Amino acid sequence: MTREQGPKFSEKHDTNTPMDPAVKQEVLDKSKNNEIACAVAFKILEELKATPADVGRGIDLLDIRLVKCQLGLFGYSPVKKAVKPKSPQSRDLEEAIRMALVAKKLSCRAAWDIAHRFVLPKMTVSAACEALEIKIKPCQLGAF
Repeated sequence: MTREQGPKFSEKHDTNTPMDPAVKQEVLDKSKNNEIACAVAFKILEELKATPADVGRGIDLLDIRLVKCQLGLFGYSPVKKAVKPKSPQSRDLEEAIRMALVAKKLSCRAAWDIAHRFVLPKMTVSAACEALEIKIKPCQLGAF
């Protein structure tokens, strides 16, 4: 008996879920070894003027694994997570994170916005969240 490799991301969606043909082609063209990096997915959505949800759904429907989360939360071999907890660099950063919480979680989009506002790498914000024990969710691409 053969064991099936990897999850079926397409199962997160209804079988009749439509996929934009341009998104499909770009994802297929830019994925390697059935994986696509988060940064590459965002380049696709910028090029096609698509939404993160559209590109994320396309990635899922093609059962392609999303890797190298720009917040460092998943997709890094062999350790899975690249981000390490690090206390916020300032009270202002901690306050911005806490003010953006919804149901005790910080969305990926809010984390990116905070990084942009404070002119910090995205992983600096996620590292602060790790230190503050704040979960980042949901992912803009729908990975988590």
